[in-house]
Amino acid sequence: MIPQVYIIEMGSRTVISLSLMLEIVLAVLAVSAAAGMRSVLPLLTIGCLAGSSLWSKVPILEHISPPILSGILVAGSLFELLASKNRVSIRIAQILELTLSPLVGGLLGVSIARAADLSDELIWLLGIVSGLLAFVLQLVQVGWFYRLRGLPMWVILSQDLLCVLLVIFAVNAPHHGGIIALFLFWFAIRSASEWRKWSRSSLKD
Repeated sequence: MIPQVYIIEMGSRTVISLSLMLEIVLAVLAVSAAAGMRSVLPLLTIGCLAGSSLWSKVPILEHISPPILSGILVAGSLFELLASKNRVSIRIAQILELTLSPLVGGLLGVSIARAADLSDELIWLLGIVSGLLAFVLQLVQVGWFYRLRGLPMWVILSQDLLCVLLVIFAVNAPHHGGIIALFLFWFAIRSASEWRKWSRSSLKD
């Protein structure tokens, strides 16, 4: 379940339990990593796990009727899953996912933070960080696709599975999801370093 924040009274100040705050941050990292894999699928997955009550905490989506929203997300998820397996449509899917990833990552981060009853400042801070991290992971994914001139099918299927697992972990086991997300962000940093080396070697050649 989404962790609830317990407030500890300390004189005139209120302090959020550190362990619970860490759990929330790890959950946000997990959903941002999921949005870095796919854009629509994590929204559908988190809605199926937590119900429409969580969608009501997501900006923009909260104004859409749940049945209509479910239909849109199902159609979008099917397009993502099918388009990523086709050599022609995968480029269209990549453009859409790269464009939507910061928005979806931000929305998911905000929904987790709202569900945990954080302050408005923390909600929007976590939303911004989640959106940026999702965009970075999506950018790395596209970069490897063009660097390798395509990805093996097992890698694409693994991305689909990992996207769903990250959302499940974010809701039910934030520590596991956060650790996977941190590994993915480390991989993104390593990828950027490798690309710099390749570009330098190509310039020398």
